[in-house]
Amino acid sequence: MTDTLNYGIVGCGMMGQEHIRNIAFLPNVNIAALCDPDTGMRERAHELAPDAATLETLDALLEIPTLNGLVVASPNNLHVEQLERISDRCPLPTLVEKPLYTMRQDALRIEALHDHPAPIWVGMAYRYMPPIAALVEQAADVTGGVRMLTIREHRFPFLPKVKDWNRFNENTGGTMVEKCCHFFDLMRLILKSEPVRVMASAGQEANHMDEVIDGRRPDIWDCGYVIVDFESGARAMLELCMFADGSRYQSEISAVGPKGKIECRIPGPHRLMPTEDGTCDVPLVIRSPRRGAIAETHEVRIEPELLAAGSHNGATYYQHLRFAEVARGLADPEVTLEDGAKAVEMGLAAQQSAEIGSAVAVDTGRFD
Repeated sequence: MTDTLNYGIVGCGMMGQEHIRNIAFLPNVNIAALCDPDTGMRERAHELAPDAATLETLDALLEIPTLNGLVVASPNNLHVEQLERISDRCPLPTLVEKPLYTMRQDALRIEALHDHPAPIWVGMAYRYMPPIAALVEQAADVTGGVRMLTIREHRFPFLPKVKDWNRFNENTGGTMVEKCCHFFDLMRLILKSEPVRVMASAGQEANHMDEVIDGRRPDIWDCGYVIVDFESGARAMLELCMFADGSRYQSEISAVGPKGKIECRIPGPHRLMPTEDGTCDVPLVIRSPRRGAIAETHEVRIEPELLAAGSHNGATYYQHLRFAEVARGLADPEVTLEDGAKAVEMGLAAQQSAEIGSAVAVDTGRFD
């Protein structure tokens, strides 16, 4: 067991900086090193962690002998190679951002990482938003067993990132992987079952249409519907719209079963969605019994400093609380390589289904 954790941050962009701000709330956790090839991102991250060493390469970071934990927040298409290098050179407890990988052929490389001698946690932060965590905990009891699950995210477009890497499917895996792996992970978590079939309709309808980057127009989708059938017979649906900036609630989840319904409603990031008085709407959890009682609405208050530290309603902080226990050898990862891989496989199936216009079978059995 280690008293003080010394983390290295791989990737100092928007998400890397959110990790740094939230790690700062943890006791006995120190940001010891920052790694990013982009000078501007390194400098911004260094302002948040002024005592950290700043480095351009992952190899240089892995030379630091005092590190005992890593956070990988680099662009999506770099995750697999970087995890392999960490495993080969300096296996440390690692939290890697979603998506775990972007191309189906990388699945075998991920399977090989099961022999990694240190734990790997996949950053599915939506699990740790307090209102979603409450829904997950209460869903079976309130519903009597979820048979229908609906997830709606109406939000702002993809934000600008270094060299606009997130504008192209070849870097992200496509919107159904990049953005929606969170939702597919939640479907498996809530339904406690594996997907068997995916049917999707999606496309690019409003965003990035007039952008030209290095002579190319972005091909990232901004909206879609996805229906997923599960082994248990339950069904789930995702509705994504990324040109709904003014929505009062960014995320809404509804789980329904023979006893009743539970839902949660979550506003967008505090910095993007303030009301007229400068405050934000409060997340809600609503329990609706089928018969004999009225719906109960509960506010889920999140500390203002956590809202200000990122764009995920406190989820990054609560995720790091748990990952620190893993890094200290006191717990196992709650979001495993298998979880990360299965969410990607569902996203890839949704991409394929929307492209070919028919349902696609999902094979996640190889990750069991």
